[in-house]
Amino acid sequence: MSSEAPEPDAPASTDDERVSAKLFGEYEIDEIEYADESTRRYLSVTPIAHTMGRHSEKQFKKSEISVVERLINRLMQTEENTGKKQQATRIVRDAFEIVEERTDENPVQVLVTAVENAGPREETVRLKYGGISVPKAVDVAPQRRVDQALKFIAQGTQSGSFKTTTPAAEALANQLIGAANYDLQAYPIGQKEEQERVAAAAR
Repeated sequence: MSSEAPEPDAPASTDDERVSAKLFGEYEIDEIEYADESTRRYLSVTPIAHTMGRHSEKQFKKSEISVVERLINRLMQTEENTGKKQQATRIVRDAFEIVEERTDENPVQVLVTAVENAGPREETVRLKYGGISVPKAVDVAPQRRVDQALKFIAQGTQSGSFKTTTPAAEALANQLIGAANYDLQAYPIGQKEEQERVAAAAR
């Protein structure tokens, strides 16, 4: 006769007990929609807005970082915000609140759509033929499209708030909403259109 007592059954987990993490504790990230499949793998969305540089050792590991943190890092590449991660994070968080208030949409979804819209599909490179520099139109890789879009959004935020009464968070919200709506007056969309126009002329 065995003296071993039967092990108690583990409690069954239900879907109701699973709580998904939210970005900044407020915004859902589980139902983000992607309109552009080419850039989808480079638009990672996670509830973590600060990974403390754990992906910085390899070049292409940056695509595993949340696009929200990449936007924060881009905002730090200015004279006013250099190295100020908490300040840049606060700007993004406040901008998300403004976007949600104005659009009644998930600001993370607005950011993803803005990046998809602002990424140029063509750009020019310079080729040398016998000492003559000739512009040549080339397709833009999906990862670079995301990089360029984040750059345009950050530049538009700086130009919209530098030496003006507009707070940086409001300027960022304006750029995100404008790019998400493909507003030609928005700085990111204007830069994308200009870059593609120059590339079209160099075909």
